[in-house]
Amino acid sequence: MVNKNGQALTEYVLIIALISIIAITVVNLFGGYLKDAITKAGCGLAMQEYVEGENPGEGYCE
Repeated sequence: MVNKNGQALTEYVLIIALISIIAITVVNLFGGYLKDAITKAGCGLAMQEYVEGENPGEGYCE
């Protein structure tokens, strides 16, 4: 009889690592756009005007 608990644990760790790598890559690629979206929402809540920056992620409230 072979104990397969270690094998299952290893598979779960590999799946979690793969998902983490994909999530980090997506945030690095689209992080500026996400930051702009959050800043734009914050400007609306603070009753300020959103000003776009030259590059994604450089927008600010005025």
